Amino acid sequence: MAISWIAGYLALGAFAGFFAGMLGIGGGLVLVPVLTLMFAAQAQFPPGETLHMALGTSMASIIFTALASIRTHHRHGAILWDVVKTITPGILAGTALGTLFAANVPARPLAVFFTFFVCLVAVQMALNLKPKSTRELPGRAGVAGVGLGIGILSSLVAIGGGSLTVPFLTWCNVRIQNAIGTSAAVGLPIALGGTLGYIFNGWSNTGLPAGSLGYVYLPALAILVVATMVTAPFGARMAHRLPVATLKRIFAGLLIVLASKMLWNLFSAP
Repeated sequence: MAISWIAGYLALGAFAGFFAGMLGIGGGLVLVPVLTLMFAAQAQFPPGETLHMALGTSMASIIFTALASIRTHHRHGAILWDVVKTITPGILAGTALGTLFAANVPARPLAVFFTFFVCLVAVQMALNLKPKSTRELPGRAGVAGVGLGIGILSSLVAIGGGSLTVPFLTWCNVRIQNAIGTSAAVGLPIALGGTLGYIFNGWSNTGLPAGSLGYVYLPALAILVVATMVTAPFGARMAHRLPVATLKRIFAGLLIVLASKMLWNLFSAP
């Protein structure tokens, strides 16, 4: 592999890992589009498989990013493990259901609705508006139900669950640092399941480049992991040092970028 590609993967992994650790997201929002472009520029990647390879490689890297983030957030006591155990099965089940519904749900109206919803959440976070002081997390059944909804919506509009998990938790008066730490922990089983799926679905494809494990490109993954494992803990520590209002504004900016990108992808498609 050329030095220029190694440097590119290192820079991408460092950037994605830092913000994944700081905001409790997987990092796929950054990794997938950039990896798609990088793979498309390399001759060994089949043109029709660059997106699949980017998705699979990104998902696999999130496993290691989540592990590094979880370790740091756990040291700060920021992970609500009871919430993780309750919401994760719902998100996983919702993701599976969402894939079944995807063929029958119009994507564009759903994306427009989701964009307005995300923008409202982003404004609330950017202005640091406080939810009602009496609002708390619903019971175990309620949290599991919300997880189911997050999983379905995440699957239908192709976003990471952390983009919705953090706003939900903060809306329930969970401190944003705890919301971010909990979201990072929730992302690990999602990444594990997603990675296994991309490996399985790409296993029989004989046209993939050497070093591929299904749709996971191992050479790029190894370099990304080196960078993300270094920078994710720095990002996680930054989440515990920044003022709450600043952290909310950064997350609000991420939500706006996410919604804009999703709308652009849908309405620019033929």
